[in-house]
Amino acid sequence: MSPVPEPILQALSLPPGSKATLSTSGLGSGFTSTGTIHAQVPSQNGTEERRYFVKTSSNGKAAEEMFQGESESLNAIATSVPGFCPKALAWGALDSRTHFLATEFLDLGGTKSRSADEETSLAHRLGKLHSTPAPPDPETGRRRFGFPVPTFCGDTKQPNRFSDSWADFYAKERLLTILATSEERNGRDAELRETVEKTAYKVVPRLLGDGHLGYNSSGEGEGIVPVVIHGDLWSGNADSGRIVGSGRDDKPGDVVYDPSACYGHSEFELGIMRMFGGFGARFFEQYHRIVPKTEPVAEYDDRVQLYELYHHLNHHAIFGGGYRSGAMSIMRRLIRKYGND
Repeated sequence: MSPVPEPILQALSLPPGSKATLSTSGLGSGFTSTGTIHAQVPSQNGTEERRYFVKTSSNGKAAEEMFQGESESLNAIATSVPGFCPKALAWGALDSRTHFLATEFLDLGGTKSRSADEETSLAHRLGKLHSTPAPPDPETGRRRFGFPVPTFCGDTKQPNRFSDSWADFYAKERLLTILATSEERNGRDAELRETVEKTAYKVVPRLLGDGHLGYNSSGEGEGIVPVVIHGDLWSGNADSGRIVGSGRDDKPGDVVYDPSACYGHSEFELGIMRMFGGFGARFFEQYHRIVPKTEPVAEYDDRVQLYELYHHLNHHAIFGGGYRSGAMSIMRRLIRKYGND
């Protein structure tokens, strides 16, 4: 146990007379360290125990942007589906290089909900998230694709500039942006660039284009409405648990964390879920009872693979190596099928 840094105490606005200690977990990613704050807070009945989760990083400006993005992401999810993830409570600087993020505490463990009929199951909660329209852009009053701040998937910065077109957003803010990041880190790759650009300029408009996505073969439909996307929902970022020490009494259930959110097409979420597995056919069957496959349904598998592509490219940018071949395989198949229309 160690004292809680003063900037975190001030940001949490604990009542006078509170006593708080910080225990580090030794966990975290290659970019962050984590810990738990245990606070004894004065109450009418003596003292009340509260717990908070804290991340820190000494990565300067990138840490500041990363924690701001995660804070906004958590609260976007928690606003749409209370109890599905912890709320972000504060983020800020400890010194010129080190920043922190403080959130509600998730007590993880137990058995994941097995029935989609349970309101706390992952299929139900994710389905509710993907059935809730994103808030309007305050500048235009329209629901747009993007996010108010940049977010990070791993250590990859995602600008999230708003667009009225999902196809434009996915091509520019995901595929072409991650290509540029990959070239910065791994050097220029002419074949990869040519293939990503052909995918972005040919395949994306064909599969995700305005007037096509969200319409059936007869041209009937209403397009797609942006919803909150977790953005990094592999099986390691989902578990069963309950938010504790917050003054609320949330039900135990399936929860998510470490988001990298945007307002986008619901099926974008499914790309990384398919890539790393861990969810299974039964989950998708239950989920699609709540969120039906988007029209044209016949192109569903190809769309999900197109969305999976981003995460292959992102992992190539972060780790290099074998993820390039997976990305090239996806793009070549989709280009053969859609790139010459």
